[in-house]
Amino acid sequence: MAQHGEWVRKGATLSEVTAGKEYGVDQDFVIGGINAGKLEYREGSMHGSPYIRVLRRQLEDYIAEELGSDYLRRWQGQTELRSIKQEMATLSKRLDELAARRAELEG
Repeated sequence: MAQHGEWVRKGATLSEVTAGKEYGVDQDFVIGGINAGKLEYREGSMHGSPYIRVLRRQLEDYIAEELGSDYLRRWQGQTELRSIKQEMATLSKRLDELAARRAELEG
């Protein structure tokens, strides 16, 4: 059973949609974990669209148990790589903006 604080800590929960993006699992997999009693969940709604929120720690344990720890590590690596590429693109764009501004001020 999860502590209440875990539900409110930033990054400790994720929706079933985010679970699909970060771990490659679908909504049926998440619901299967809920039905098996492996995942605690909370229901939410954003702009009238319902979603299911689960604890990241429990989801990772369930994925490792059902699909294997190699699967989990591979998806975590892909997610981190995607995040790094996105940050690099943002920084590159910002660097270009600063270089253009510098040239404008110098010239």
